[in-house]
Formats: sequence, structure tokens, C-alpha cells
Amino acid sequence: MYTVGVCIDEAYFVPALTTLTSLADSHPAGDLKSVGVRVLTADLSRGRAETMATVVARLGFGSFDIAWHPTDRWQVVSCDHISATTYLRFAFTADFVGDDHLIYLDADLLVLGDVAAPLGSLRPTRVALVQDELVATVGRGGALPGVVDRWPEFRGLPYFNAGVMWCPTGLLSRLNRSVTRIMAAAGQHIHFNDQDALNLWALHEGAVVPAPPAYNRFELDRFEDGAQSRARAGTPVVLHFVGPDKPWQPTCPGTDGVRLYRSYLRQAASLVSRAKDPTAGMPWQ
Repeated sequence: MYTVGVCIDEAYFVPALTTLTSLADSHPAGDLKSVGVRVLTADLSRGRAETMATVVARLGFGSFDIAWHPTDRWQVVSCDHISATTYLRFAFTADFVGDDHLIYLDADLLVLGDVAAPLGSLRPTRVALVQDELVATVGRGGALPGVVDRWPEFRGLPYFNAGVMWCPTGLLSRLNRSVTRIMAAAGQHIHFNDQDALNLWALHEGAVVPAPPAYNRFELDRFEDGAQSRARAGTPVVLHFVGPDKPWQPTCPGTDGVRLYRSYLRQAASLVSRAKDPTAGMPWQ
């Protein structure tokens, strides 16, 4: 079927389990037996890795594996709430994933429907991404500084959010090598870290199939007056809590989306507690 991949550091241990809890809740239990979970990290403790394996099994997923990778070669350019762990998306390999497709998920989102649907039309040489809601095209906002001056033909092309990515595992090696080369040759154009690196690859390779907006919908009510929130049709399949204000933080405004997130957060916390992990402090404590 497919394997889900997440990249986390210690701070995102419980949020990642919250994302996986929502994913499990959105699928029939029997379907999850063919879905694996793969985790890349630089600093997660062995104890927490064991707890994560226990929780993933209790959620009903078919397999779990974790690997540790250094992040020294990656540099965070902007966004204080992001660590170099975000670049580990470029360290997934076909052997580690162990399936035909990888669905990469950021650890600050909820899955509320069938996240695998975009795989149905995905070719072996393409990845699927959702166009960014706030920076929709190249040449807008702070993304990819200087790119349109260097490559004017890229102006106005879609700019994609990297929070969810559907990728054939046969493409991973090529993707990872290409991104490494691109960052060495065009690192001055990186602002939004791994997301800009992925978009540089997309622009040069032309290898992205746009997925529908519902598959990476931003939770924007934390930043807007609810009465002024933009009208966006349909129910999100993935609800993404972008920005520094995260729903597991006590200071985060209690919007409908945040309240929904916290209901899954409580479920994840309960599963961690049942795993009897004495090292697992909750992020809101």
C-alpha cells in the first residue's frame, strides 16, 4: 500500500504521535495493517523510540522502523521554530521505506481523510505536492529569494508547500542526490529551508503533480479574525498548523482547529502514558 514517513527531534515526539493518531482514526483499522511508519531523527532517545514503536503498534499500523541520521550538513536559514531535522526528508531511502510509495508528513498536522488518494494518479517519475496557500507562485513573498532574477522563466510557476509529499520510492535516490547538488549550486536562493530546496528541485526537474488543496489545508484562524477568514470550500483531508504558533502550546488561540487537534493530542498522550514511558514529558506541561 504505502509507508508514512516523519522526521522529528525530541520536541516533536508527542506531536508526531498526534499526527499518526489522527491518521489511524481516519482509516479503517484493517487497512492500517498494510501501512508502515518510518521515522528519521538525529536526537530521539532510544527510550522514546521504543515508546513510539509501542504506540504505533497499538494504533494498528503494520510495521515501524526508525533510523538516526546526523543533520550537521544542513543549515536552517530562517524560522526559529524549525530545526535542521526538517532536512531529513532528503534521507529516506527505498530500502528503509520498504514499500512502493512514501507519504511524507510534517509533524504539525492532522490527517482527517484518505491521505493516500493522490497516489492513484502518480507516475513513477513524479512526486505530488499541494500548492502553498500563502505563497502560491514563484516570485511572491520571501520564498526562493533571487530565483526569478536568475531564472526569469520560473516567475509565476506554482510554489508548493512541503508539509505533505507523495513520492514513489524508486524516485527517492534521484531526488536526494539532485537536492544535494542544487543546494550546493544555488543555496543562496534558500529561505524556507527544505521547502525551498524541494521547490528548486521541482522547478528544474518539472517532476511535480499538483495535489488538490484539501490535502494540505492551512489552519489560518489562529492568525485571522474568524469573521475575516478566507472562504475555502470543502472539508480538509489534511489540516496543517503552519507557523510558530502550534496547537500543543498553551498560548495557542483556541480555534475550532486547535480544539480538534487537542482532542487527538489527548489520545496520543494517553497512549504514551499506557506505554509507561517515564521520559516522555508532555509538550504542554
